[in-house]
Amino acid sequence: MKFAITLEQDEDGYIAASCSALPGCHSQGGTRQEAIANITEAIQGYIASMRKHGEPIPVTDVEEVEVAV
Repeated sequence: MKFAITLEQDEDGYIAASCSALPGCHSQGGTRQEAIANITEAIQGYIASMRKHGEPIPVTDVEEVEVAV
């Protein structure tokens, strides 16, 4: 499965990562690569918990758009 994630640098220099398809699924890392690895692990744990409790796994359809600013 593929999930879109958002990466943002916080005020302390860490990279915050979140997955909007999974409410409350957040992580962070000292580098972009670490943040991606950590959010991947968080998503895997979130999905495992959903399966354990018989909850439906959300199906996501993500498109990127380019906007001139």
